[in-house]
Amino acid sequence: MDYEDWLASGERVSVELPASDTFNIFCRVAGVGPWLTLLHGFPTSSWDWAPVAPALERRFRVLAFDFLGFGDSDKPPRHSYSIFEQADLVEALWSRFAIEKSAIVGHDYGATVAQELLARREEGGLSVEVSALFLLNSGLYVSLARPLLVQRLLAQPVMGPLLARAVTERTFARSLSSVISPAHALSREDLRTHWEVVRRGGGVAATPRLLRYMDERAENAGRWEGALERADLPIHLVWGMADPRSGVHIAEHVRRRAPRVRVVELQDVGHYPHLEVPEAVADAIGGEAEPLALYDHRPTDGSGEKKR
Repeated sequence: MDYEDWLASGERVSVELPASDTFNIFCRVAGVGPWLTLLHGFPTSSWDWAPVAPALERRFRVLAFDFLGFGDSDKPPRHSYSIFEQADLVEALWSRFAIEKSAIVGHDYGATVAQELLARREEGGLSVEVSALFLLNSGLYVSLARPLLVQRLLAQPVMGPLLARAVTERTFARSLSSVISPAHALSREDLRTHWEVVRRGGGVAATPRLLRYMDERAENAGRWEGALERADLPIHLVWGMADPRSGVHIAEHVRRRAPRVRVVELQDVGHYPHLEVPEAVADAIGGEAEPLALYDHRPTDGSGEKKR
């Protein structure tokens, strides 16, 4: 599905966020079955999910949307963007679509939002039941995160806004390609479209403010990392092991710190598994086979049989 078709199959809806204002947010709802909420990464958009959407929509009612500041959602240039506010946005959309129970898929930035939702769930402050969580490559542990140099520079209060003016399609494409496995490189046309989506509505200018999430990760490491480790629901890492930024080292750390988490290793896959090997990602989430089988989180007895 190309980007224009993706937009045509969704809509911009007005959403009021409790701590700020009312914004127009691009949303797309499609499919049949239990709810599945997709949370995209930085700096891209919900269009990232287009390659896996058809398979998932055969088994799930899928909610995909652009976070505030991304894609076709509003991008207020002087806004104080926050992971906490993006989590508020998820909850507002759940309320708008009368969602009472949903599984979540989070990638990169979206995985950090999912960690905040886990923390709210742990505190008893989440109104929606989270049935399962699927995490794609992300800096889940701030001490292990390896942001790109351009991200670190753009996040600087003084240098960031100046550097944002100098970002071009070429530099964007080079940065995005650097985290994707050469075995699954994106086409020039797809890279160009992702760039146009980022630029849409003045999005490049908002990038330095969006990157504040890196500071938030450090400030809230105990909250978000602890919520992941203590969560008592099915959690699955669907992980590109060749990701140079958040690959093997994070998957192995999760295995040590949260042994209940199931890790689906995707070899020779980089930071964007859903763009690189969409069929494998859809299978891991349950798009083609038994979508609820992965929600059975009882440990095995070593033979593959579930303990009872």
